[in-house]
Amino acid sequence: MASSDEHFDDTSLDPPVRGFLHRSDSPNDAGLVLTHGAGSNCRAPLLLTLAEAFAGAGFTVLRCDLPYRQTRPYGPPGPGDANRDRDGLKHSVSTMRRLVSGRIFLGGHSYGGRQATMLCAEIPETADGLLLFSYPLHPPRKPAQLRTQHLPKLLTPALFVHGTRDPFGSIEEIESALQLIPAKTRLLPIEGEGHDLGFKGKSRRDGLADEVLKAFQSFF
Repeated sequence: MASSDEHFDDTSLDPPVRGFLHRSDSPNDAGLVLTHGAGSNCRAPLLLTLAEAFAGAGFTVLRCDLPYRQTRPYGPPGPGDANRDRDGLKHSVSTMRRLVSGRIFLGGHSYGGRQATMLCAEIPETADGLLLFSYPLHPPRKPAQLRTQHLPKLLTPALFVHGTRDPFGSIEEIESALQLIPAKTRLLPIEGEGHDLGFKGKSRRDGLADEVLKAFQSFF
């Protein structure tokens, strides 16, 4: 299927919803919201590649900048940004509900994915499913600082995509964390890749988007 993308900016909400909207020429009535990691933005090649693949399969896809990134073009989120970032994701999902009539999925890379899980743990009806890339289970070389406190409250089915060389959590650590989640989960390991999943600089992992799409469609 063919698809196209357009700049999207809804300033009627606080925080606003800003990013790019991908529409399929043959929509399947399902929507996917994708957001970025702590040092990135919605223009990240990983998100663009995924959005194009999912839109090509019929999904309406919104890749959006989190509120902290709308405020600051560079740098990581601050200690006080998380609540507003989750509000931004909630508004993005609400926007998607006005665009499609079917299921809504919420996903993100690293920090963005973590905020998505926290939002769904707080408000289970936010999304029908989660698509999580490189979940930052703990800071590199600090395995005791686990970011799992909310996982026992997560009732939203979740597909985790994780590199086998990710310093933010080994495959074994991720598998252990998934045992805490009462919802249905699946882990898709990406062999040989780190936290960037093969998307670093001009580097691109061929076939990743198709592999993720296939796993997504079989899981959900």
